[in-house]
Amino acid sequence: MSTGQESRVPATPARDGATFDALRTQLQEAATAFADGPDALEGILLGIVDDVDRAVREPLEVFPVCHHSPASAVAMARRLREKQPKVVYLELCEDMAPLLTELRNCRLPVAVQAFASEIDGFPAEWAPLSVVAPITEASAEYQAIAYALDTPGVELVLVDRSSDHVFQWQADDGAQSPGEPGDPDAPPAEEEAALHGDAVGVEIGDLRPRFAELEEHLLHHGRVRHWSEWWHQYVELPLGDSDHDTYRQVMLLIGSLFRRLAPGDPARVRVDEDRERHMWTRMRQHLAASGTDPAECLYVCGAFHAASRVAEFGVHGADTFEISPPSASTWQYGLIPSSHAAIEAQFGLAAGSVSIAATQWAKNLKRTRIQPFRLAGQAGTKKAAKPRKAVAAAAVPDPSSDPAADMLSGFLQRPPVLDRLDEAELLGWSVEIVRAARRSGYLASTADAIAVFETSILLAGMRDRAKPTPYDFQDAAITCIEKDAVPGRRDVRRLVEIMMGGDRIGQVGYDALPPLARDVHDRLAPIGLGLQQRGVQRALLDMASRPELEKCSDVLWMLRHLMPPGTARPIMGERRLGERPIQESWDLALGTHQRALIELGYEGVSIEQVLEQRLRRTAYGPQATTATVLQAVEDATLYLRSRRLADELGTRALEVLATERSVDGAPEVLRRVRRLLGHYRTSEPALPAWIESFVKTGYAHYCTLLPTAFTDEDATVRQVGAMLGFLFSMEGLALSLGCDRTQLELAFAQSHPQEPAKVALLWAAEVHLGRLSRTELRARCDALLGNPLVVPAYPRYLSGFLHALEPVPQLADFVVEAVSNAFARLPDPVLLPWLPTLITTLRSGGAESVPLLIREAGRIFPGRLAALDTWVPPWLEQPPAAAPSAAGGAGTAALLTAHPATCDAVAALLGCDGAWSGQAPAPSGAALIARHPDAARALEALLAAC
Repeated sequence: MSTGQESRVPATPARDGATFDALRTQLQEAATAFADGPDALEGILLGIVDDVDRAVREPLEVFPVCHHSPASAVAMARRLREKQPKVVYLELCEDMAPLLTELRNCRLPVAVQAFASEIDGFPAEWAPLSVVAPITEASAEYQAIAYALDTPGVELVLVDRSSDHVFQWQADDGAQSPGEPGDPDAPPAEEEAALHGDAVGVEIGDLRPRFAELEEHLLHHGRVRHWSEWWHQYVELPLGDSDHDTYRQVMLLIGSLFRRLAPGDPARVRVDEDRERHMWTRMRQHLAASGTDPAECLYVCGAFHAASRVAEFGVHGADTFEISPPSASTWQYGLIPSSHAAIEAQFGLAAGSVSIAATQWAKNLKRTRIQPFRLAGQAGTKKAAKPRKAVAAAAVPDPSSDPAADMLSGFLQRPPVLDRLDEAELLGWSVEIVRAARRSGYLASTADAIAVFETSILLAGMRDRAKPTPYDFQDAAITCIEKDAVPGRRDVRRLVEIMMGGDRIGQVGYDALPPLARDVHDRLAPIGLGLQQRGVQRALLDMASRPELEKCSDVLWMLRHLMPPGTARPIMGERRLGERPIQESWDLALGTHQRALIELGYEGVSIEQVLEQRLRRTAYGPQATTATVLQAVEDATLYLRSRRLADELGTRALEVLATERSVDGAPEVLRRVRRLLGHYRTSEPALPAWIESFVKTGYAHYCTLLPTAFTDEDATVRQVGAMLGFLFSMEGLALSLGCDRTQLELAFAQSHPQEPAKVALLWAAEVHLGRLSRTELRARCDALLGNPLVVPAYPRYLSGFLHALEPVPQLADFVVEAVSNAFARLPDPVLLPWLPTLITTLRSGGAESVPLLIREAGRIFPGRLAALDTWVPPWLEQPPAAAPSAAGGAGTAALLTAHPATCDAVAALLGCDGAWSGQAPAPSGAALIARHPDAARALEALLAAC
């Protein structure tokens, strides 16, 4: 691609006439007077005149415009009705042309968008790529589009670089990523200002000084605060009702002035020049292919590009620019809603400037009586003008005629027109802002309205203005009403912006939506709400009485999963595996998030397809973990009810588990596997093959990682507890599938933790395995409390026991006992700092264990306060002493002889065969029992067990 730096034309081109000779002479004399010599300043001033002369003499009429300028829109409407061109060349991405016909189905402002989620040839971190071109009614580009689309025989040709080339050239220049914010400390944008997202904006006419010194100089001497106010005061108002030649020459002068005085960043200048070469190359190609006379064409571009000095400029320019082919990225196109705030935020305009421009556009139309062009059937606009049947040949100017006369000299020497004060308008503003302020909580009165009126006039006089502008009125209202406090949600500045026209938000019509968005609206039609309206709407779904609403519920749950938060928010109802909804309540804001719904349509033709693609992308992504893949399996089962996709993603989860070498996701894996197992066991006749393999692989996997996790400092107690929970809860299924329990025993034999919490966790696991009794565990805990060196670390052991409730829930009573002993025996310097840790542990990792602990504590502790004083914990109760045996055994022997059946039953139980003796037993036997009571007690226990 040619950069074209070496192909600049001379600074002073050859001139066929003397149209601007008088102006050149005056500027040369001024340069000599104000500078030491007619060198640099003279070259700049004369070069500006040469740029204007060159553009004016071009056979193909160049119409310079500014982005969203009412003066440009009025001048464009007037010129189109006068010239009636057959071809309109417009500075807009050439690949957006097929979408412009859909503008008639929308309410302005909207933005034409090019979107690419699958990129090829660009850095991966740039994805997705997005380019938007906002269009408002008060813009010259909309006037040109409406004229060309509704006038028979007129062709509209977009000549700017394609959306793909926007990023191609950005990559070549080493620019920052499109989605990277320029100021990380900038405050977050409001909802209306973020309608364009991270898209790259395409401007038609970026007229703003490109270095700070020039802009600061203009703002200082113009006595204004920001660039939008300067433009409104010194360009919009003077050119609002000027004739065509004056408007055209002044706009060319401004474009050349900013171009020569402030070229800006060299990389940006190079891109601008390449855009100009691209546009002139496309126009010459179209003229050669169609055979159209250049005099019957109109080229609409920014004033900055109209003053171009590249060699390719003009219909007779050099054909040296080669347009590179597009990349292999897949681009999709659509219309998204826009707003005044979004345009201001994206292009660095002052807040409220686009709304003020819309008000100025309405005033210009009323003053000049020019009939604007509007697309037939355009929503939110007045009745469109009748389309012309044919282009009048007499309206086309003669190309051989002389160019327009010099209008710059008179315009530059003319004193400012003193527009008289419209007291009725200013008084109406003052009364209205006081009324709006009172509704917003301000203590405003009629006196404040008078003060705003007089202060506006005063500020205008201090700034050398005969008539207060909306910006003067805004400053006066803030000074007189807001003072130092804002009682409501809106400050006075925002109230003035609303009063001047407000932030108009566009809407894309149903016919202009992508197929997915239309399908969503069709499927949600049974709800009976106007879902295209902005704002939150409440939807009540009673599936019990209206079964057809169950399909609407499916759509809403998928939208909740795919769309930004707030688009579809459930108020009542939830979706779980194995459950069917009965009643649901939703807050819906599809109209507010229309842009997100449209961009969702770029990914597929139905939300099921988009959801399946995203689940696959998540499962097969480079950052996929076992937990995220299992979540994708659960979502596929929950929202899509697709056994095929769930099996495919489950197999992928098995593959990811086999390659993981950490236990970071063990808690999430355990939770999701338990949930999926419960679902399949209740809804399927047999478990899927992938989940059986997952249990087998997970059993062996966690047995292998268990010894390392016990000693690894990066592995938390919660993660190790989740591993043990997987091993203990899945052990029965794993053993039935062929796993060997020896793996688990070897893992515990190799586990030697040092951290107190993990030591307690290991002890709890050993109790579950039968390697440690509760009596021994209680003795170990007592020994810890009895050791003064270990007491400060005892709360960490308790944390381990709390996490042990996940794998060993039957230890709940012991955990209650351990915590109670800690509260009873730990000193306050140890106990009090541990309490916040206890609370956070139970809140974050023990939410499922807290009900178990509460239920166990309720079983152990007394139910009434009065019984608490005499209550003794069960673990502190002493076993009752054995009752002394009778001294003599004669009575006992007589009793056995009188009732031999009982003794025979005991003898049969013990496996003894014998006959009764006729003599009574000697008393010595009773004495033997009294000396050795253990045998009798063992027999008693055996009988009780039977």
